[in-house]
Amino acid sequence: MALYSEKVMDHFNNPRNVGVIEDADGVGEVGNAKCGDIMKIYLKIDGDIISDVKFKTFGCGSAIASSSMATELIKGKPLSQALELTNKAVAEALDGLPAHKMHCSVLAEEAIRSAIKDYYDKNGIEYDKTRFPDPHEEEEHHFEDD
Repeated sequence: MALYSEKVMDHFNNPRNVGVIEDADGVGEVGNAKCGDIMKIYLKIDGDIISDVKFKTFGCGSAIASSSMATELIKGKPLSQALELTNKAVAEALDGLPAHKMHCSVLAEEAIRSAIKDYYDKNGIEYDKTRFPDPHEEEEHHFEDD
């Protein structure tokens, strides 16, 4: 059996929604110092709907595939539905990830939550703080926006 599914390879070789949204309504950035993967998610929100989503990921193929799949799963969806996205759902949509790469799907979930929290904070929208635990970053990482 191959280490990576065809879907993982497809999203790695042909990632969807790569890039930056210059006037993003919400931006979330998370990283894992142990593996070096860093994800940044940009959201454009119209009403309560994620009308556009882009990502920049520095990391392994599983991190890129997880970012790509996660953006596909939330694009066009209401914020409430995007908040329900779990790392397991991302991994399942990719037809699985090796156990030692599951942290990549966790980062995708955390990046989306971080971007939604940023949107809520910028707009003074009340939210249940228990739904937004602080990511367990060990050090900060930042991308230079083009």
